[in-house]
Amino acid sequence: MKKNIFKLGIVLLGLFSILAAYLSYLHMIKGPALAVNPYNRRFQEIESQVRRGSIYDIKGVVLAKTEFVGSKGTRIYPRGADVSHLVGYISERYGRAGFESYYDNYLLGMEGADRFRNLTNKLLGREQVGGDIILTIDSSLQRMAIDLMGGRRGAVVLLDTGTGALRVLASSPSFNPNKLDELWPSLVNSESSPLLNRATEGVYPPGSTYKVVTAAGALSANPDLTGKIFDCPGYLDVNGYRLNDTSAHGELSITRAIAVSCNTTFAQLGLGLGPESFSRTAKAFGMGKDPGLETPAWPGSMASVGMITPTELASSAIGQGEVLVSPLQMAMVAAAIANKGVIMRPYLVEAVNDSLGSAVQKATHKTWLVSTTPETSEIIKEGMIEAVRYGTATAAAVSGMKVAGKTGSAQNPHGQTHAWFIGFAPADQPRVAVAVILENAGSGGSVAAPIGGRLLSAAVIGR
Repeated sequence: MKKNIFKLGIVLLGLFSILAAYLSYLHMIKGPALAVNPYNRRFQEIESQVRRGSIYDIKGVVLAKTEFVGSKGTRIYPRGADVSHLVGYISERYGRAGFESYYDNYLLGMEGADRFRNLTNKLLGREQVGGDIILTIDSSLQRMAIDLMGGRRGAVVLLDTGTGALRVLASSPSFNPNKLDELWPSLVNSESSPLLNRATEGVYPPGSTYKVVTAAGALSANPDLTGKIFDCPGYLDVNGYRLNDTSAHGELSITRAIAVSCNTTFAQLGLGLGPESFSRTAKAFGMGKDPGLETPAWPGSMASVGMITPTELASSAIGQGEVLVSPLQMAMVAAAIANKGVIMRPYLVEAVNDSLGSAVQKATHKTWLVSTTPETSEIIKEGMIEAVRYGTATAAAVSGMKVAGKTGSAQNPHGQTHAWFIGFAPADQPRVAVAVILENAGSGGSVAAPIGGRLLSAAVIGR
């Protein structure tokens, strides 16, 4: 009898140990993730007790707020679809997303001094209040970007070259978070993927905009290329594969090659770099690296060094092959050239304030990467200025302001080429950089460049 009791005790002790270990795992390991899971019902319960904070743009425009009818609070998004991929949404049925989810604890007053302040308020029967989030986004420029895309699939990114602050992060098509529950079935089943934030998570071949990266690698490896004259017969044969150009450009310098977007010249430059140096240059511009943004972002990809054949290298050097990037990445490439080779870490949150307006978190400006030298970036900048002056990017020109730009028409297996433009302004004292992509829209010079020019003009000179 005693042996049976002892055995039962051992079994019970073992089961208790397993239960204790599992509960510890849930609390210590999975706990933080479960606590902030957008489907956690705990937030809905707190939501009914706390006046949720608001989300603002950089100029104080309200992007999200709570309005009460009696004791029932409703989340309102005054800018609707314009910023929905960033601000996100709150739904009892579908959870929460975007900054509504990422900064839930602050918006519900569960962090810092608000945590203790609201505990006291709860005990005293007073209203509990959350803090506010101030984004770097300029909602008027964001609206302009959405309008200029005209409902076409694509994205626009505009950022401050000196700080990394993102002023526009627009994705089209979008969705109206005020009608999320009503629209959800059509949103998840739509072939146009309106829930996808194309600005940060869109995956595209960069086309000729990537020649900026190739030029940086080639010039860094051999500064004497600035004085070299290249010959373009209109094609390049690589191991039996013919890479065709847009035309026979004849003799041209590297700056003119940038301006007219000569495939032959940049394929040769890529081959001259070799797989290792080309890959190293791409990584210097952020390829494969997470920028640490407060929203999911595609890090970019390309063929591994061991898999880069001469044909793949020639194609990658002109932004084709296996090179895939996001619009955010290409905006940072433009910003690197504008900022003398330095890429500032991009960010979206300017400040987080508690319920009394005191700053809990303030943005700091940090260098993310040093992609190239000031000398190299200056040469590339001249080529980009010439592209706007007489080359492929003339449609991005702005009266009274010097603009630097580079176009791209990226081939893809699913139809017409993607239209690209990257650039910055004012070219002599850069302040903002832009990247524009329109899916299956054709020529970057005729479709994307005008949008880039309009946004640079609005951001710098207000028109």
